[in-house]
Amino acid sequence: MMTGCFDGSSSSSGPSEPELNTNLFPADGKLEATIRRTTGGVPHIKADNLKSAAFGHGYAQAQDNVCLLAEAIVKARSERAKYFGPGPGKINIINDFSYKAQKILSGAEEEYSQLSPETGAMIEGFTAGYNKYVSETASAELPLECRDQPWVKEITPVDLFAHYRIVGQYASGALFATGAVFLAVPDGDSPQPTQVMSVTDSADDTLSKEMKRVVASARVNAGAQTDYQDIGLGSNAWGIGGDMSEQGRGALLANPHFPYTGHRRLYQAQLTVPGYLNVNGAGLLGTAIPLINFNENLAWSHTVTTSRRFTLYELTLKDGDNFTYIKDGKEKPITSETYQIEVNNGMPTPTVLEKTFYFSEYGPMLAADVVTDGGLSAWGANGKAYSYRDANASTKKLLDTWLKMSRASDLGEFKAVFQNCGSTLWTNSTYADDQGNAYYIDSSSVPNLSAASLAVVDFKRSVNAGYNELFEGGLTLLDGSTSRDDWIEGQCNGIVPFDQRPQLTRKDWVQNSNDSYWATNPSEFLTGFSPLFGSEKTPLNPRTRIGITMLQNPMEKGFADRAPAGQDAKFGAIDLIKVIYNNRTWYSDMFLSELRARCAAIGTDPVNLSGGGARDVDEACGVLKNWDGVYNTDSVGAHVFRVFIANYRNDFADDLTVPFDAANPVATPSTPSQTAKGTENDVMLVALADGLEALDSVNIAYNAALGDVQYYQPSGGVPPGGIPVELGGSYAWHGGDGSIDGAFNAIGVVTSPVAEDTVFPRVAPKTLPNTAGLSEQADIGWQMARGTSWHFGLEFTDEGPVAFGLTSYSQSSDSGSPHFTDQSQRYSDKNYRQLWFSEADIQANLLANGEVTISQ
Repeated sequence: MMTGCFDGSSSSSGPSEPELNTNLFPADGKLEATIRRTTGGVPHIKADNLKSAAFGHGYAQAQDNVCLLAEAIVKARSERAKYFGPGPGKINIINDFSYKAQKILSGAEEEYSQLSPETGAMIEGFTAGYNKYVSETASAELPLECRDQPWVKEITPVDLFAHYRIVGQYASGALFATGAVFLAVPDGDSPQPTQVMSVTDSADDTLSKEMKRVVASARVNAGAQTDYQDIGLGSNAWGIGGDMSEQGRGALLANPHFPYTGHRRLYQAQLTVPGYLNVNGAGLLGTAIPLINFNENLAWSHTVTTSRRFTLYELTLKDGDNFTYIKDGKEKPITSETYQIEVNNGMPTPTVLEKTFYFSEYGPMLAADVVTDGGLSAWGANGKAYSYRDANASTKKLLDTWLKMSRASDLGEFKAVFQNCGSTLWTNSTYADDQGNAYYIDSSSVPNLSAASLAVVDFKRSVNAGYNELFEGGLTLLDGSTSRDDWIEGQCNGIVPFDQRPQLTRKDWVQNSNDSYWATNPSEFLTGFSPLFGSEKTPLNPRTRIGITMLQNPMEKGFADRAPAGQDAKFGAIDLIKVIYNNRTWYSDMFLSELRARCAAIGTDPVNLSGGGARDVDEACGVLKNWDGVYNTDSVGAHVFRVFIANYRNDFADDLTVPFDAANPVATPSTPSQTAKGTENDVMLVALADGLEALDSVNIAYNAALGDVQYYQPSGGVPPGGIPVELGGSYAWHGGDGSIDGAFNAIGVVTSPVAEDTVFPRVAPKTLPNTAGLSEQADIGWQMARGTSWHFGLEFTDEGPVAFGLTSYSQSSDSGSPHFTDQSQRYSDKNYRQLWFSEADIQANLLANGEVTISQ
């Protein structure tokens, strides 16, 4: 057993530099960077070496988002309870302990000396830039969320690296950090933490009651996660090849659908080290190099994959021994480590809690019975126990991967990043270049299982409904009693190698909208890959269907006011940004005409409600008759169709008469049943009537423009534990829900009371079912807080890359910044900006006082 201290101290010593590389490090040891800000407050950072460029990047990010960055480090150090107390539902205690068990900070400490010189330069530089801003800014001058807060302080490179380990595990270990790891003890044992030093019997009794509440909350949290492939993130990406681009070179549509709040906000910056690096793009907060980028020769975007980044292991225990399992006939120990955390109790001296966690050779143990709601047994019951292995537990190559992508000059060099085991963690990569290549690859971290192991998985899925249900929910259960199910280590340390990954190069187009790799381009289906990459020959989501429809029919505008490819059937940069902004949806294309016909048939006669009773629908039908069929801010009727489709989609399985056809995946399933068409029992009209009941219940007019009932409203303005307020005005927001509306320009409502991944309070709605997030409070409507974020359309020309786009929620999370909502207004107005890249364009578009040189 190893006992860990609560202080989590870390070293700032990093990779050795036996021979100084002046592309990476300053020859004189002095960091210096010039930050030029252009339209929207975008920083263009120029320096003589990579470490200095990262230094400027860290400084700029801290200027715009210091509170979010500071809180991310508190989280990575397992210190939320120390500063913010137990938190709602005791979540800070659960998270802090779980991150200790997942070795977020201790793993960063262990691996830091193993980082490449490039990664070391970026992490150390970014940290120095962040620290410079924090040290020179008075605490009283910080944004409202962290003003005068003790947790805003200088950090170490190891702290930043620990944050990357959390980023890496968004689609894996983070899913278990809310309770599943915390509760993992043998059946009958207590998972409660204990106080390191008791004071009185009375105090001990009070603490015991509090710890019971912690355990109860952990059980609720662990049981609430039902889909381990859905991490709440989505995106669209198109790579356009030379055959379909206006310039004959290549073009890219990048459209991540990320949260507008918290650590997953994307931040745009350009980093230039003359002769070494010149890249413009956006990355998650805290990343020292942008992640969705373009350079002079190539561009790419990412979409969350359908792949799996972890596997569960069922351990067969030794008879009568819960801490020994049998593998290949040999005994293996389940080891333990004990950790401590501090908890702010409002007194001068914090409470120190201690808890023991357990590990197999694969990783942390799990309370699998809670995770699967009894689908798997408790630890020790039936002689079994459960553990998991995480493909993204280590993020040593995170920055290396994106640096090499950013420095690539052609498709061969881009592919070489993944041939050398680079990984984009939990995303696909969709690419275009100036040679007219369009390329797709699932570049995520996928466990490499043997053919024998995969055959067993397939067999179990076919004969065991319970096993298949787990698999469909994202849980790949392997047999820990045999090395057959171990990952094949090979060249890439257990990850599927390059030549076994789904990938496709085309001269027309490739695309992904979070569906399987299988239909990247239906002219050339991808088949025969490990099921851990996702399913094949299965129905596509509506964003994929409308996206492929626009690619296959570039001159058909549908309900939009222009064709996807403009006038010439070829895509340019402006065409691509307008594809996002055309606000077409698959479901309006598919069902609006049919619904209008049924409206005409029913007229003023009442329609039955699914819950009993009846009502008329003629007023709403009149609005739908005149609706333009898209989700623009001035569209009248979009929200009426929304509440209809939110109900009707529940009837697809029974009502659509043309089933899914793998040979025609875009057009199928389709075609509503003709049964009771136009009558009071018409399934479509009943869905409309049910939806209208929801609108009526909260006083939302049918003839309102979408922008009057759908908007973006920033909120917060207080430190953790405070009462959030609305920050400034709201912005009419175009787009629709990707799953429910079937919108390509996907946005959505978030009901969490805190900003994504943080403990910062936000004003959050309570919503009505089957409405895509309609507030249950009268006159409010839909408050959007996720979706289209950093987005752009780009084409390569003879003069280099030309791109247009926005970051919808703007660069800064500081309500006092001029760049808090400036781009939000532009998004509302569809007023995209050019993404300046060349030195001449940067100089010509500098903001007033927009250039500063910083040094250390």
